[in-house]
Amino acid sequence: MILTKAQYEEIAQFLVAVPPTRQSLRKLKQRFPSQSQSTLLSIFSQEYQKHIKRTHAKHHTVEAIETYYQRYLSGVVKDGTAPVLLELANEVDYAPSLMARIILERFLQDQEESPQIILIVRNFLLTSKLSLFIDEDQLRAKGYDKTPDFILEVPVVMLCPLALEGHIIHWIESKASFGDECSHQAYLHDQFWSYWNRFGPGLVIYWYGFIEELDCNRERGILLKDCFPTDLVTLGQSIAQP
Repeated sequence: MILTKAQYEEIAQFLVAVPPTRQSLRKLKQRFPSQSQSTLLSIFSQEYQKHIKRTHAKHHTVEAIETYYQRYLSGVVKDGTAPVLLELANEVDYAPSLMARIILERFLQDQEESPQIILIVRNFLLTSKLSLFIDEDQLRAKGYDKTPDFILEVPVVMLCPLALEGHIIHWIESKASFGDECSHQAYLHDQFWSYWNRFGPGLVIYWYGFIEELDCNRERGILLKDCFPTDLVTLGQSIAQP
């Protein structure tokens, strides 16, 4: 079926005002009865894909993911039989399947980081001379909203191989992921600069590596590593060994 540009734009404009559900598809057919079902379905699908691509970034910021995850957990606790995921997806105008993926990945992040990566960092701190630290749970108990994984009560210095001076570290954030440009910029905006403003310079560990060029904020107070550094010196000038 061939449509004029005006006909197509009228259909596309109608789709802007309706959610991506089967009910909306029925409304679309009722609104344009002269158009074939297959044509309307194809337009419906294409327009929705365009919408998802346009809005993808805003749903994948660290802040948005955490908000969705906490709202999902809260909803399930209140009523385990309620369609919490579907209602949340419809509310924020996002595909339920993609919302499910966000929630699942956030859940797996807890399972991966908490018992494994976070406990690894904790063990390094406990077995070294850096045992004076406050973890994220303790910080949240004190009322902090955005917190790194660990705050060092006694700051340390990470030595520079080619210079006499080093980089002071007040906090450590651990990421069980690869640091690509998109995710790193989101973390900088939503987390790292907030930590820097509140606690001073710190260290981010991307356990699966990162793009080398992203480690460009050292002089501003955010260092990147792909493992726990061993070239640390306390203020007492004693080398910290893991």
